[in-house]
Amino acid sequence: MKTAHPLLTAGIALAAVVATLSAGSHSAFIWLHYLCKPLATLLILALAWKTAAPISLRYRKLIAAALILCACGDSFLMLPAEAYAYGFVSGLGSFLIAHLFFLRALSSDSTLFGKPLAPCVYGLLSALNVAILWDAIPAALHGPVLAYVGCLTAMAAQAASRALDLRNAGSRRAALGGALFLLSDTLIAYDRFHQPLPAAELWILGTYYLSIYLLARSVTQSAPIAASIVAPAPKKTPAG
Repeated sequence: MKTAHPLLTAGIALAAVVATLSAGSHSAFIWLHYLCKPLATLLILALAWKTAAPISLRYRKLIAAALILCACGDSFLMLPAEAYAYGFVSGLGSFLIAHLFFLRALSSDSTLFGKPLAPCVYGLLSALNVAILWDAIPAALHGPVLAYVGCLTAMAAQAASRALDLRNAGSRRAALGGALFLLSDTLIAYDRFHQPLPAAELWILGTYYLSIYLLARSVTQSAPIAASIVAPAPKKTPAG
């Protein structure tokens, strides 16, 4: 995958690494986390917006709107402990709406769940995770969590279905981005409601930033991956 806007990409990588390494309430550099976590997302937004040859202007606008909401979610989830309930619900709501924008973008050029295998697989995985974590999730959050999981699963499933349908590099990036977003949030859920995971911030933020980077890069127009059409060789004309 050819790198677009190398300086901007380097800025994204730097902000993401700093945000990840400075995470943790006991870090002396927590202010760097507060600064760089949403900054990395906003730089990824800029990368999507600066794409010179997008699939369509509508697709780019929808992906950009989703990334703005992701940045809002990043900020809400960093609110201090005394505002945890408000921050968690607001962050969850921001990301839920972001997934609806992602879903609208991913269904703008491909039939919604046109390849039924994708929603079946993703739906089964999400249902299994919810069943495992259900008793540990506070009762007051059951409704919001179910709504969020439904939107996230639909987005990831549509991204996979679209990749199976369009079979080009951009749709494959979006499919991998959707899968990684689902993985990142699954790790958050297990870390928060099941048991703490080792190096949780590294895995959670690493998969998160890679997921939205790939979704942003999916804005770039790309040719089908299907077998290329080879032009027939010109017929030889008899000499003389």
